Amino acid sequence: MNASIVRGMKRRDFLTTMAAAPLATTSFAQGAQTPAATPVKRVPIKQSVMASVWGQSTIPFEERCKILARIGFKGVDLPTAQQVPILKANGLVPTIMTGTGSSFQQGIIRKELHDKYVEETRKGIDMCAELGCPNLIGLPGEKRGMSPEEGLENAVAYFNRVKGYAEQKKVTLCMEITNAKVVADQRTDQIFNKLAWGLEVCKRTQSPNVKIVYDIYHVQITDGDVTRNLRDNINYICHIHVAGVPSRLEIDDTQELNYRFIANAIADLGFTGYVAHESRPGPGRDAVKSLEQVFQIINV
Repeated sequence: MNASIVRGMKRRDFLTTMAAAPLATTSFAQGAQTPAATPVKRVPIKQSVMASVWGQSTIPFEERCKILARIGFKGVDLPTAQQVPILKANGLVPTIMTGTGSSFQQGIIRKELHDKYVEETRKGIDMCAELGCPNLIGLPGEKRGMSPEEGLENAVAYFNRVKGYAEQKKVTLCMEITNAKVVADQRTDQIFNKLAWGLEVCKRTQSPNVKIVYDIYHVQITDGDVTRNLRDNINYICHIHVAGVPSRLEIDDTQELNYRFIANAIADLGFTGYVAHESRPGPGRDAVKSLEQVFQIINV
């Protein structure tokens, strides 16, 4: 065989080996660093409601609790402290409450208000611990010209001052994503209008007791890719809100999202928090019948 041909073959063999080597090395390194995945046990979803689900209904609060318990709901979002005994008398629990002093206008990104918010938050944590509520929500607030990075740093500074007490009392502090697109939602200047912002706050705070409320209505509008984002970030999510998109009505086939598919994904992730309905009844629809229907969609 011609010597130049042999040299060419050797060269080709060398290049082939070198091309394959990085792949083999990468595969080995990843295998060495990544532990075997631990199977996640599918968990039945615990459902809750916001007051919006009742629409214009005049049903008294105690009767509402009886209806919710009969259908199979486990809790109510944002009750008052005075309503909690009524919830518990009907087998329901408070699932998330307010009590940080922050508002949609003046949120936790306002560093000049941190002393006030820290004091109020500690009281809110005590309230949640006493009433058996797992989550205390704080509001990031309006930008009003503030950059996302400055707002992020300010939010982290606030959480760093209160996370230790929340961990001690076993209460999770959380923020809810909103969208800046739909004018009717009246949240066009909120700083937490993209998932990445809130997730970065959680990552920098480095506390198991600082997480986000994953509002699927808002996520679909701000980021989309609802199920993948849910799966990728489940460790930073303590509470989930559901409502139809685009009109924030019941989560049925009049809306664009397949909530039965999403519910199965939530259950498969072993999510132990609450999934709360934040829709409102469609025109001419009975609130109780709607609750029965949407409960079954999530009850996978």
